Amino acid sequence: MKNLVLVLPETPSDMLKKMIEATIGKRNITIVKDEIDLPDLSNCKIVFAVELNKIGFSNNLANIFEKLYNKGSNSLKESDGILLIHSEDELLTKSAAQSIIFHANRLGCRFIGRPLVEATGNLNNFYPMLKVYEKPLEDICLNSCEELGMRFLNDQIENISHPKILILHSSNRQTSNSLTLWDIVKKNLINCDIKEVHIENGTITDCKGCPYKTCKHYGKQTSCFYGGFVVEEIYPAILETDSILFICPNYNDSISANMMAVINRMTALFRKTKFYDKTLFSIIVSGYSGSDILAKQLISSLNINKTFRLPPYFSLMATANDRGTIKNVPHIKEKAKKFAENIIYETKK
Repeated sequence: MKNLVLVLPETPSDMLKKMIEATIGKRNITIVKDEIDLPDLSNCKIVFAVELNKIGFSNNLANIFEKLYNKGSNSLKESDGILLIHSEDELLTKSAAQSIIFHANRLGCRFIGRPLVEATGNLNNFYPMLKVYEKPLEDICLNSCEELGMRFLNDQIENISHPKILILHSSNRQTSNSLTLWDIVKKNLINCDIKEVHIENGTITDCKGCPYKTCKHYGKQTSCFYGGFVVEEIYPAILETDSILFICPNYNDSISANMMAVINRMTALFRKTKFYDKTLFSIIVSGYSGSDILAKQLISSLNINKTFRLPPYFSLMATANDRGTIKNVPHIKEKAKKFAENIIYETKK
């Protein structure tokens, strides 16, 4: 049984206190408030409960992460995490969650699908759920916390032999450093069933934002109003796979339009099928900087929203500009081999 740890870096508001209690109840916990006498946080169940200040930040949490980084990249190895975030503002809760997950993941922490309950000052982020549950917004928030806690504390996963891995990309193989890096990774994926899907320009229509009932109607049929390549090729591949790997070159500090369209179009499929048992990986190559921005986009859209499990070290990130220079990145073959081994080990259900 893993030790249950509450990382509580700031004085919690009354709302955050209620969220914590709804999530973990009266269980025995270790409370971490700052970096002083920081215990070993590897192989733990960690609840990050953060009260944001006016700029969406926690100084104590920053100090905790700095000390964890100084301890080494395995300081959260074999730990699992979830997040509870409260702010008096309407903004910054999601961006704070992205950053916390990103840093914890780089230190070895795994996150279940949809690992976040965020509460803005007026709780209006729960307003869409009001139509379904017909309860006060605070009750909906606390019910969400309780559900998250149950999933988190009862989560058990096991390794898969001969995992199925889906690779999605929209790059030109003749010029892409990202695909060259994938080729290096692929050589180290032993006993895996790999399916590559190239999303070409002109083959995909982005989501136009159908009404909820329309989207759900087509989703129940494992389809989408706009049909085409996404329904015929991508939907079946996602349903069949154990892991999904997004290959993302950095275009203007953003995922490419084609890849973003795929993520958006997953919504109809998501209406019928949740992705808690599927694991997310990515390869991100930037010409200058900014790979972390794309990683956070994937975390937000696919782990926080679309329920994909986020394994530790989910993204292999590198910087290479001119064609072929990815091969000159120091220790890139060793990094690619280690990433491939992590894909095999962390593809679990």
